[in-house]
Amino acid sequence: MRTDTPRGTLPAREHLLAHTAGRPVLDVVIPVHNEEKDLERCVRRLHDHLVRTFPYGFKITVADNASTDATPQVATWLAHSIPEVEACRLEEKGRGRALRTVWSHSDAPVLAYMDVDLSTDLNALLPLVAPLISGHSDLAIGSRLARSSRVVRGPKREFISRAYNLILRGSLAARFSDAQCGFKAIRREVAERLLPMVEDTGWFFDTELLVLAERAGLRIHEVPVDWVDDPDSTVHIVSTATEDLRGVWRVGRALAVGALPLDRLARPFGDDPRDRQLSGVPGGLARQLVGFCVVGALSTLLYLLLYSLFRAGAGPQVANAGALLLSAVANTAANRRLTFGIRGRERAVRHQAQGLVVFGIGLALTSGSLAALDAAAGNPSHGTELAVLIAANLAATMLRFLLFRAWVFPDRRDDDVPADGHVPAHDERPASELPYTVRNSR
Repeated sequence: MRTDTPRGTLPAREHLLAHTAGRPVLDVVIPVHNEEKDLERCVRRLHDHLVRTFPYGFKITVADNASTDATPQVATWLAHSIPEVEACRLEEKGRGRALRTVWSHSDAPVLAYMDVDLSTDLNALLPLVAPLISGHSDLAIGSRLARSSRVVRGPKREFISRAYNLILRGSLAARFSDAQCGFKAIRREVAERLLPMVEDTGWFFDTELLVLAERAGLRIHEVPVDWVDDPDSTVHIVSTATEDLRGVWRVGRALAVGALPLDRLARPFGDDPRDRQLSGVPGGLARQLVGFCVVGALSTLLYLLLYSLFRAGAGPQVANAGALLLSAVANTAANRRLTFGIRGRERAVRHQAQGLVVFGIGLALTSGSLAALDAAAGNPSHGTELAVLIAANLAATMLRFLLFRAWVFPDRRDDDVPADGHVPAHDERPASELPYTVRNSR
């Protein structure tokens, strides 16, 4: 699983201007493999639709991945014939690989793709990209499973599609309705951060992209579509389903162990410029307090259980120190992941070391409380000891949250962003090393 994403969180979304110095606002990619019969019809139909209905500059990129028929020649001819068409040739097969390559090097701020069969009604294209152009959303997908969608396809494909999305909801807690519809769009700055994390190069590419985006808290817009099944589709259902299930297992495991730096995809709270003028207001305080309280309640129960176990064979000071040490390590790890949203192993040792300093402060409070109780009561009962420890732990908990937030897990969203605000793309190879691309010279 790749994690070499640009550092720093995403900037606030902004509305894209209609005129961007000759640069197209939208790049629609059509990934193809051995589609010599349908390619020209598809490109010309899409181009005609965009010319008539799309109010922004656009281009169409044909991404040929290892075709063995005349598809490359057809794509090259279309690129020379139509000003807004480009052709890209890859020597390795894979729809995900083709999309990653073109999207990684496109200069358009909104990137989209659709299948060559044009099963989705093109009237949904403008509603698909409008939320991305306006700055409202980060990604957009067409959904064949929405209530208002109109879909024509056989019962076998209907069952497979619904079963697959049910698996995603049950295993990866996905909330989007249709992962497999070949009709999606993404803002370029989101793609720059998200694509390096996506490992799949085939049909599971879409699902992995959406799951990671959703887990990172990005906004996904869904558009109901009219969709007619292509009876001549060359997709191999069994092999594709097998690869998808492997992908579900791989992504689920990576999410479970925190192997992905999804915090680098976070958006600032509030994209309104007025929100950025507020000073001294910590972001996400309410959510962090809730998470900290839940973790604190569970770690307190763990602490009391450990103290009772240790107390059976040791004195109160030794039992308190051992129980507090073990519960503090678990508390730091849980707060790191659940309360402050830090995943991966980066700075994990440092965070635990700082957590132990906070543990030392808590130990001083609780040990001091026990010493004071012993001096006052002589030989207090076990119940009295627990009551005093609970009160001391409540005071230590408030101090612990403040120290965690301000010192152990401070907000470092902008630490690694260059002074000029530019965040480079993950792949800045020289032009000579990029896949073969044909552009219209006019």
